Amino acid sequence: MGQTETFWTGAPPESYGFQRIIYEKKGYTATITINRQEVLNCFDLATLHELGQAFQDAANDDAVSVVVVTGAGEKAFCTGADLKEQEEQILGKPNQYYKWMYAFIEMHDRLRNIGKPTIARLNGMVVGGGNELNMACDLAVAADHVTIRQVGAARGSVAAGGATQWLPLIVGDRRAREMLLLCEPIDAYTALDWGLVNQVVPASMLEAAVGDLAEKLYNKLPECTRYTKQQLNFWRDLSWALTIGHARDWLTLHAGSLETAEGLRSFRSKSPVPYPRIHCQEAGPQSLFAANAELVACASCQAQQAAAFAFCGMCGQQLNP
Repeated sequence: MGQTETFWTGAPPESYGFQRIIYEKKGYTATITINRQEVLNCFDLATLHELGQAFQDAANDDAVSVVVVTGAGEKAFCTGADLKEQEEQILGKPNQYYKWMYAFIEMHDRLRNIGKPTIARLNGMVVGGGNELNMACDLAVAADHVTIRQVGAARGSVAAGGATQWLPLIVGDRRAREMLLLCEPIDAYTALDWGLVNQVVPASMLEAAVGDLAEKLYNKLPECTRYTKQQLNFWRDLSWALTIGHARDWLTLHAGSLETAEGLRSFRSKSPVPYPRIHCQEAGPQSLFAANAELVACASCQAQQAAAFAFCGMCGQQLNP
């Protein structure tokens, strides 16, 4: 079967040779699983590309009526961007973020415009961009141990890849602000009460609950379902279209900023973000962005620091006596 033909019909999942995801078709359901348990199913650039390919294939395959998105294992559904990749590939070259964001936007656009009902099977923690992936699906079923959290303002980013746009529509303005500004996790039953998920079940019943929901969706008229979904997407599409390009540029400009650097380094070293010092530095005469082009190692602990720092953020050693 040639490439042109498979575009119209979909291709066997194994023909893609995916490395980051597991793509399965069974009956009328396609299941797409982020398979990176060792890093809590976060997505790097390669994962975004593979997700986009799978969504396109599921859209093209007329035998597929329902799409399920999930994560491998029981610990995490998806924890958003791969921060190790962000630090290694983007922090020192902020313009790389613009390229990364292209793949992120394309993945989301393919998922939202797939033309078939989609279910987020929430099998573990849902963090940052993982919650944006959850919200991009039509319905969500969560295991009862799941927690959901936005972390951008605490970790050097802004959750403008779906969360700032869609959370107010789904949970209301005040609760959206609570999640985005406080960055505290909510449990599965709070998410159910707020309308962020549709069902909560014991983990042992998650597969069956998702299967039952998929069957209910299958037993509906496909063309009517597709257009109903298109109409339902109006407010999400409007808020996305008006903001995502601006977000891409703003996040690119800030991808090498002091706040982002501190958030990534704190994550890597499993240490608290030095919020008081960042607030003090912001109030001072030094630009938050002047330090980002050059990093130096502390002579005492070897931790990488912004070259303009007076003291090491890890050990307190004076850097430029």
